[in-house]
Amino acid sequence: MSDVDSCTTLILAPAGRDASIAAAMLREVNVASQVCRDVGHLSSLVGDDTCCVIVTEEVLVAADLKTLSEWIGAQPAWSDLPFIVLTRRAGVADRAPEGRLARTLGNVTFIERPFHPTTFASVVGTAVRGRHRQYEARLRIEQLHEGEARLQTALTAGHLGSWDLDLSTGVLTASATCKAIFGHAAHAPFTYETLLSSIHPEDRDRMQAAVKASLETRCDYTIEYRNVWPDRTVHWVDIRARFLSGDAVKPDRLVGVSSDITARKTAEDGLRRLNESLEAKVAERTAELQKTHQKVLDEIRQREQTEELLRHIQKLEMVGQLSGGIAHDFNNLLMAIIANLELARKEVLTDSRMLRLIDGAFGGAQRGAALTQRLLAFARQQELKVEPVLMSSLIAGMSDLLERSIGSAIELVIEVGPASPPTMLDANQVELAILNLVVNARDAMPDGGTLTISVDTAQSSGSKELRAGSYVRVTVSDTGTGMDAATLARATEPFFTTKEIGKGTGLGLSMIHGLAQQLNGSLRLESSPGCGTRASLWLPVSEHVASIEKDAPALIERQDDEVQARATILVVDDDPLIATSTAYLLEDLGHEVVEVGSGAAALEVLKNGKRVDLILTDYSMPRMTGLELAHAARALRPDLPVILATGYAELPEGADSNIPRIRKPYLQNQLVAEIRKALHHQAG
Repeated sequence: MSDVDSCTTLILAPAGRDASIAAAMLREVNVASQVCRDVGHLSSLVGDDTCCVIVTEEVLVAADLKTLSEWIGAQPAWSDLPFIVLTRRAGVADRAPEGRLARTLGNVTFIERPFHPTTFASVVGTAVRGRHRQYEARLRIEQLHEGEARLQTALTAGHLGSWDLDLSTGVLTASATCKAIFGHAAHAPFTYETLLSSIHPEDRDRMQAAVKASLETRCDYTIEYRNVWPDRTVHWVDIRARFLSGDAVKPDRLVGVSSDITARKTAEDGLRRLNESLEAKVAERTAELQKTHQKVLDEIRQREQTEELLRHIQKLEMVGQLSGGIAHDFNNLLMAIIANLELARKEVLTDSRMLRLIDGAFGGAQRGAALTQRLLAFARQQELKVEPVLMSSLIAGMSDLLERSIGSAIELVIEVGPASPPTMLDANQVELAILNLVVNARDAMPDGGTLTISVDTAQSSGSKELRAGSYVRVTVSDTGTGMDAATLARATEPFFTTKEIGKGTGLGLSMIHGLAQQLNGSLRLESSPGCGTRASLWLPVSEHVASIEKDAPALIERQDDEVQARATILVVDDDPLIATSTAYLLEDLGHEVVEVGSGAAALEVLKNGKRVDLILTDYSMPRMTGLELAHAARALRPDLPVILATGYAELPEGADSNIPRIRKPYLQNQLVAEIRKALHHQAG
């Protein structure tokens, strides 16, 4: 129901029967009404759906009209609620109250009582009709606002700018969109002169002629022309306007819209040029299609290669996940092979051909051991042989290898000082990491350049990836192509590489990053396109004295001075092949060997009182690990030395670090050294 249909007349006449009589009269003329108790009640009921208010003068004179006055003052623009005040004819013409009420109520009509019913019905009818016209005005205003909103929506959706030109004064009023179409900001002044000056010189006369024709003929103004923006770029604009004749109040005007048609004009111009040279364009397009077709074929091949690489990566990932178990089994096999080769070599010292065959087999076994360590490095499960090392000495010792790795087109600059403090690291793993960084730098300089390796000390104030403290920093810098921010952010992700297929797996930086974390350090990369790359390996400074470098294990003959005191050694390994091979190595050294296959059997030997000078036990065994055996054996014989043989870093966190370990596969001379240290420590 609309406000017009529900329009109600409020009556406030508390004295006598005035209210009931007024209501009865209104019913006779079909006007709905409601009687109010007092001014407060009236103020609470009055609203936009009130047709008019009938009230007696004596009620208003004595009442507080503040609330009612505030409502009257807050009426919307379309509303002017009519009031009919019933007054009494007085002997003296004192109209002061009526003047005050007229100022307070605004739209008020006074009727003196007693009045004729016809007069009352006429006044009320006039007030109601006036109120209905107000409702109609409200509807027109709402429709007008709705139309303006729709127009604005249409202009916004169509990217149209509106404008209005006063033809008598030349004043141009333009919307923000219109200004933007001519390259001006919304807050910038935009006059008709500004518009004329922005029109392309070749189109200005044509534009002014079109405006003149529209004014003379009173017809619509339609034109397309170029305009030059403040940044000197040229754009096309479409203008459409209508001539509006003025009157005594409003002058003649042009009202219109503008739109940017640069894209359309550019397309049309391109189409025109295409049509002018159709045959050439057809040939060019055919070549483009062939090129696109070839590109699609290349992408298909690339996708196939990528899918193949993905399958390869998935296999590598599976290898990484299973590398711990693989390393254990593989090291056991290599242990047996290497031990037997060492013993076999001593039996054929006079047969040069057999020696060469054994040495070749031994070299292959060592390569297999190195492969196992690479797999463990990829899985970040390798057992690091951490010791204090002078980084400057390590880099200096690699100089020949590095020069051979980068080639003659790249200049190698090594900046190391003898004063750098030692750091705890696995020398072999760090050498591989530095070599990997050098190879990456070499690949980034296909046309040659300079590769700089520097060693210095740096301080970290503490961060998420690097604790506060002193660090030895190895920096590998190149003058190569560099990396953009997106590539740099993914550089250490496993399997991410920018190299061509077959030239990189994306494991190098990931492995270095994992190694740095294992050594409580960090790998930091800095790079930008065309400015080269700077890779910094941060490793914590150590207070320990740097160890003297040792040659890598080799297949060498045991000298007479290496023979040590005979000992009874308990060998514990659940793999009979490993236990037997190890027993042969020890017996070859002159030791007495007791061989058992489990930790429980080893404890039985100790409980039976058998003389045992040292236990050499595998770590990974069912039911009782080597570490558990060591603790149980020391409970029986506190001073009994124990050596753990393990293939990878499988000891649990918090394991006894005082128990010496030897990494599988080991050589006889390594075994001699570990046994000597263990027995010497017991004697000390």
